[in-house]
Amino acid sequence: MKNTKILFLTLCAVLAMASCKDQAKLDADKKAAEDKIAMEEAEAEKAKAEAEKKEMMATSIAGVAAEKAELSTLVSAIKAAGLDKMLSEPGNYTVFAPTNNAFEKLPKNLSIAELAKPENKEVLNDILKYHVVEGNITSDKLVKAIDGANGKYKFNTVGGKELEASLNGDQIVLKDEKGNKTQVVLGNVKASNGIVHVINDVLIAKK
Repeated sequence: MKNTKILFLTLCAVLAMASCKDQAKLDADKKAAEDKIAMEEAEAEKAKAEAEKKEMMATSIAGVAAEKAELSTLVSAIKAAGLDKMLSEPGNYTVFAPTNNAFEKLPKNLSIAELAKPENKEVLNDILKYHVVEGNITSDKLVKAIDGANGKYKFNTVGGKELEASLNGDQIVLKDEKGNKTQVVLGNVKASNGIVHVINDVLIAKK
């Protein structure tokens, strides 16, 4: 009888140990499955975020400009000045984009070949920032602002310098601080982080 009890207790202990091992294995398998799902979800989120970032950069101001052959000089200038990141990332900007021909009109000391030199990076940066305004300013908004300012609307760029907008018939005209004028030849080019208006001259601010 005593031996039977001992055998029974031993069997119970063995079964209990086996049950614990089985439960531990089940818990371990469950955790491994949960960890795998969490890792797959994290990888999927990362891939989604990277895809969205890539799409946003492609449709950003910098990306849109890069797609237009007539703005290739501007794109090169933006990269040389280190402004490509600012104009590729989320934000809300209005850019008055000079064409290749506009840059060709500049005097030799302000040619893109000179401005792209490392020692002239700050000058190039200042010139380009004179073409960037915070906020999304469509042609319609600009026309309304001009009308509301009795025909001459003044506003500041991200570089802290002033531009003046007016109308010549239905054409938007910009005047820089040196009194030079240019026209918007193509307006309302939409981008993911703002809007682009193509102009036919480079704007120059006073020092």
